[in-house]
Amino acid sequence: MNKYGYIPGTEADRKKMFEFLGIESIEELFSDIPEKARFKGELNIPKKQSEVELMRHLNQLASKNLNLEDNIGFLGAGAYQHYQPSVVDAIISRSEFFTAYTPYQPEISQGVLQAIFEYQTIICELMGMDVSNASMYDGASAFGEAAYISAGHTRRNKVLVARSVNPEYREVLKTYAYGQNIEVEEVGTENGLINFADLEAKLDDTVAGVFVQYPNFFGGIEDLRKIGELAHSKKALLVVSANPVAVGLLEAPGAMGADIVVGEGQALGNSISYGGPYLGILAVTKELVRRIPGRVVGQTTDLDGRRAFVLTLQAREQHIRREKATSNICSNQALNALAATVYASYMGKQGMQDVAHLNLQKAHYAYNRLTSLAKVKPLFNAPFFNEFAIQIEGDVEAVNRELLRHGIIGGYDLGTTYPEYKGGMLLCVTELRTKEDIDLLVERLEEIL
Repeated sequence: MNKYGYIPGTEADRKKMFEFLGIESIEELFSDIPEKARFKGELNIPKKQSEVELMRHLNQLASKNLNLEDNIGFLGAGAYQHYQPSVVDAIISRSEFFTAYTPYQPEISQGVLQAIFEYQTIICELMGMDVSNASMYDGASAFGEAAYISAGHTRRNKVLVARSVNPEYREVLKTYAYGQNIEVEEVGTENGLINFADLEAKLDDTVAGVFVQYPNFFGGIEDLRKIGELAHSKKALLVVSANPVAVGLLEAPGAMGADIVVGEGQALGNSISYGGPYLGILAVTKELVRRIPGRVVGQTTDLDGRRAFVLTLQAREQHIRREKATSNICSNQALNALAATVYASYMGKQGMQDVAHLNLQKAHYAYNRLTSLAKVKPLFNAPFFNEFAIQIEGDVEAVNRELLRHGIIGGYDLGTTYPEYKGGMLLCVTELRTKEDIDLLVERLEEIL
């Protein structure tokens, strides 16, 4: 028996391997390595510990992280704390899903393939699109992949992205674009929404796509129909990064002219988990189906006429030949997609609408309470969903430190990525925040300011 129970190899295993190799010690295993090339001494790493000691040490390290169970969170900006029904973990923890590998062989992967097909169907219904893949790494990588689709379809090499899009998404887009020689130009904002005068001035027949967020980074609701009409007038594509919870209440992007819809699926039954893993939503119109990256599952019939599921358009989601590739995505994100599928199925149409309404109502309650304070002003007055920006009299970082002392995780400091909005704080309110939570935030913020 191995003294350290968390190490799978036992002394008996080691002895058996030595016997098979015809050696008596680990030193003999490395006999071909010259003596002068071998490391002498001890590595500068912590001493080995028993399982009890190790678990205590790891728990001490983990306790240094602030969590959303012990603190009240009002931070969004791309990752959102929503209710996770217990049925989600119960299903995705089943071994046939939890350990499933990429379903190259349909004859032994029907369960996983069907789950992926259901996910694609749900995303298409939510977003009002024709075809969805399953899925990208996260919302930001899906945003970047949309640039490849846009440039390839239009045979143009320039995209316009609204400055009201998540700053991290814009950075990822620029990184993706650099490798494919795609030019990225930003469009300014006005009142927290895209500046239409700036968009019209920069939109011409060299633009492959116009990239916007819905609701945008500030929580504002962009006029997709008008943006789409402008983009299409120059034969450019409209690319929308949409919040899947918000579309339970807002009109689907596809119904307002979106050619490509991307987004972060974390809000659908997936934990924030300190930043991942997440899943990137990517859906397109049928005209773009052959340019869609990643994995696509289709429904067919087998030789006996029974319903069956297969990978469609390509046999695998990664590509051997770089010049033929539609993307570099090769990780199996199906478990995260399954969580989203279980969540959406469990909630149903009415449940998705109810959650969206709660987000909207609670956010507006918080907005009204906060902006009634003497030292707080609204940064914008555009319609918003569950995020909004305020201007405070004071340093946002210092205010957030004080809030944290009271067990409250404050909003995103807009001044870090938008210098013109120094003193701006972006706050998020989801269905999990109670009236008491919001009132406590208002009370503490008033005291601090």
